[in-house]
Amino acid sequence: MADAYAVIGHPIGHTKSPLIHGLFAEATGQDMAYTAIEGRPGHFAEDAQAFRARGGRGMNVTAPFKLDAVAFATDRSERARLAGAANALKFEGERVFAENFDGIGLARDVVHNLGCAMRGRRVLLLGAGGAARGALLPFLEQQPAELVIVNRSVDKAQALQAEAQARGPVRACGYADLAGQRFDLVVNATSASLRAELPPVPASVFQPDGLAYELAYGKGLTPFLRLAQQSGTRRLADGVGMLVEQAAEAFAWWRGVRPETGAVIRRLTVPLA
Repeated sequence: MADAYAVIGHPIGHTKSPLIHGLFAEATGQDMAYTAIEGRPGHFAEDAQAFRARGGRGMNVTAPFKLDAVAFATDRSERARLAGAANALKFEGERVFAENFDGIGLARDVVHNLGCAMRGRRVLLLGAGGAARGALLPFLEQQPAELVIVNRSVDKAQALQAEAQARGPVRACGYADLAGQRFDLVVNATSASLRAELPPVPASVFQPDGLAYELAYGKGLTPFLRLAQQSGTRRLADGVGMLVEQAAEAFAWWRGVRPETGAVIRRLTVPLA
């Protein structure tokens, strides 16, 4: 019988995870079955335990259950602890291991796939929610000259700074404080693009040879990316590479082999137009 894995979320109908992991399994010769589970808000632990009782080996976790997943686990990685959230679980006997691969998938896409080194560069991270928290440690591991977290509620950005400041040069501020500053990499980790809105970031933060990265994927030229383009930035990217890279990290964690990602990223890419 094939080893069972799943993704759980609510809603879950839009997920690309079964396709991605199916392609990974085919490419690496892994005998596994991967399904999607429509989770019930308020009942994550029951739903996860039911899948585990059916022989499930591991799960990807998406919104709105990432906080529930880290609470459900018996063992949490440093990334999951810092993020306060998990996007992958692994079941081994009585133990439930939690990981957060969102940030490491994002960093790998930026640095390896897009060729945008962070070492010695200035990085701006928009937002202080779960996506930003997940990116903190992987970004600081890339040794940027400075990582600036900006958020409407400055106190939330300052809380992240306090948690991460021992790991590298991180600073928190409000959007008004960005006047006159420019960055090599600007990452939109807010939820604004999901509502076709633009975070209040000044156009001056972008520069022509920098990279503007939108965590949302498959939405074309979002208001954030359009602003970057109009500001003269020539390099734009959405989060499809992050989606595939974090999936590859989970796959390797579960199966012990890391699949190639290039062909899957190309298959899922929607033109930015």
